[in-house]
Amino acid sequence: MITRSPAPLQRHDEAEEPAIATTGTAALTTTADTTAITHVDVPTDSEHTAPLSLPPAWQAQLSGAIRDPRELCRRLGLDERWLPGAEAGHSLFEVRVPEAFLARMRPGDPGDPLLRQVLPLGEETQPTPGYVADPLEEAAHTPAKGLIHKYHGRVLLITSPACAVNCRYCFRRHFPYAENSPSMAQWDASLDTLRNDPSITEAILSGGDPLATSDRRLAWLSERLEAIPHLKRLRIHTRLPVVIPERIDAELLGWLGATRLQKVVVLHINHANEIDESVIAACRRLSDAGVTLLNQSVLLRGVNDTVETLAALSERLFEAGVLPYYLHVLDPVTGAAHFDVPDDEARELVAGLRGVLPGFLMPRLVREIPGKASKTPL
Repeated sequence: MITRSPAPLQRHDEAEEPAIATTGTAALTTTADTTAITHVDVPTDSEHTAPLSLPPAWQAQLSGAIRDPRELCRRLGLDERWLPGAEAGHSLFEVRVPEAFLARMRPGDPGDPLLRQVLPLGEETQPTPGYVADPLEEAAHTPAKGLIHKYHGRVLLITSPACAVNCRYCFRRHFPYAENSPSMAQWDASLDTLRNDPSITEAILSGGDPLATSDRRLAWLSERLEAIPHLKRLRIHTRLPVVIPERIDAELLGWLGATRLQKVVVLHINHANEIDESVIAACRRLSDAGVTLLNQSVLLRGVNDTVETLAALSERLFEAGVLPYYLHVLDPVTGAAHFDVPDDEARELVAGLRGVLPGFLMPRLVREIPGKASKTPL
């Protein structure tokens, strides 16, 4: 039985979207496995029937993501000995890998740094002391459903329960999305919280991945956020521009470029191989829309735990117009202990980085400790 997986992806015209005229078009709702026409307005003039409205290309890629560990192993030419562990890990947190991300992996190499981030392993089933379901204790900082308020001046809205890719080290792999799945009514309640607290100057859209939500819903939310006079910034934490670069399309850039709020997109990239030319092009489109681009990585055993790998990541990020921001040590979430790099080793790696990188390419090594007023430098 699959447990603690992000909720099914909703597409195009999602439930409880604001009313939008759809005369002459069909509204499509696509789950990860099916596409169904949920509404068709029949024109009174049958000679001028409008074509069905098709979902954007990025949504088709979301729907077509690999969600079977056997298929993932087969596509990458992995030996069958990897399959039992992959299926065991998948039973706890399901596989989800988009084709565009899969294409950057080396076939036949189980140590590929991109594959290691998404391939379930048997180690995920082994309990480890100190590793828990809610390592950041976010449940204690949820004043309303789908709203997390841990730090002064900023709040985080769970904008989507879905991700484009399921990263095995995710600190929210056990998050109760079913209890915090965003609806328009829930967003209204969150917006009331923001309106009534003038100390809040920044709204952070997170998830899941906020960009897995339709642009109509995101535009609706953005318009209401910018109407709150004391809000200054809109920050979006996302992996979608990396794993499906086509997500950065004209519709997204339209609402994002229109807001008065300062715009920050924090990407989640852990290895230079994740950044191909399509990712660089997506980053440029965001920059052209007035977005500040930052990156936060997680230090992961077997993925980026060498000075050379981390230096190459910083250099490649800068080529894409993205500044390194944070290098997080692993959050102790159940199922991810095999990725851990001890703090002393992490400090040595950062010391080595200082010897080869200019200061502006140095990410800050941090740990997030529950109850602290900010991230803790190491």
